[in-house]
Amino acid sequence: MPPDGVPDVRVAGLKKSYGDVVAVDAIDLDIAAGEFFTMLGPSGSGKTTTLRMIAGFEVPDEGTIELAGEDVSRLPPYERPVNTVFQDYALFPHMTVQDNVEYGLRVTGVKKAERRTRAGEALETVRLSGYGGRKPSQLSGGQRQRVALARAIVNRPRVLLLDEPLGALDLKLRQEMQIELKSIQRDVGITFVYVTHDQEEALTMSDRMAVFNDGRIEQVGPPAEVYEHPQSEFIAGFVGVSNVLERDGRRYTVRPEKIDLFEDGREPPAGWHVEPGVASDVQYVGPVTRYHVTLDRGGRLQVLEQNLEDDSSEVLETKGRHVRVGWRPEHEVEIQRTEEETHE
Repeated sequence: MPPDGVPDVRVAGLKKSYGDVVAVDAIDLDIAAGEFFTMLGPSGSGKTTTLRMIAGFEVPDEGTIELAGEDVSRLPPYERPVNTVFQDYALFPHMTVQDNVEYGLRVTGVKKAERRTRAGEALETVRLSGYGGRKPSQLSGGQRQRVALARAIVNRPRVLLLDEPLGALDLKLRQEMQIELKSIQRDVGITFVYVTHDQEEALTMSDRMAVFNDGRIEQVGPPAEVYEHPQSEFIAGFVGVSNVLERDGRRYTVRPEKIDLFEDGREPPAGWHVEPGVASDVQYVGPVTRYHVTLDRGGRLQVLEQNLEDDSSEVLETKGRHVRVGWRPEHEVEIQRTEEETHE
């Protein structure tokens, strides 16, 4: 066991290039024992390459990778205390669920009786007791994903790496599995390192998250902190939806749900910042309505309001009307300019 306070995963100065393309650009990152840590970013941002280097599938050009205090930078995958779950499940179609889960234990020489017991416990953990005799083809997508997860945790790795594991599922099942995954992680107590481009997944499941962009990490922190206090315009726009405004030399963001829309003589509260404009587009989305407001002074804001009492016909009638939008000044979050903007 590593000393207290030693992270389960530590990468320092990690760099990886493919020809002239720098995929990961000298990143540093610590992930604590027992964390559900998410690496979030668009395609090509470096998150998956980082995960593959932690797993041992890619060798870094520079930098080090430590797992529980041990430098594993040059060790092959099978000598690292990690397992990886992929989007395509990678189950053996000719094997039963039980045999799929037992496979890793069999390879490492665990005796049959113990294999059976541990595989049964893993299937119970992922809520698939009684499914051991089925073949993968007899399971739903969500069930196959759970089998892949059971196969990964049965070896009791120190760190579980998950590479877009829910990407092949439909929206409703994906949302259900987000809750399940977080619950399973709490039950088994293993450190999860989760890669996704889906902001909702990252916000829903993570203890902390790192936002990747162009091979670098732009911000690390708990989901609420990253969402409420984005440190750059990229984060403000990528993690959820945000409005970027400039006034009096300041550049800041305001989240759409923090803005209220006022019409029909409704007055904004005292002390709010208020802007007049026109509701240029209105989208009714069931529980909420999304308003796009073109400001009189130039620029465009998105406003998100719950449909607590209004129906679709009422909110859609707002399109084309002159309105006012307002927000409390404390909901303005200043953002840093990029190096390119600073030198313009």
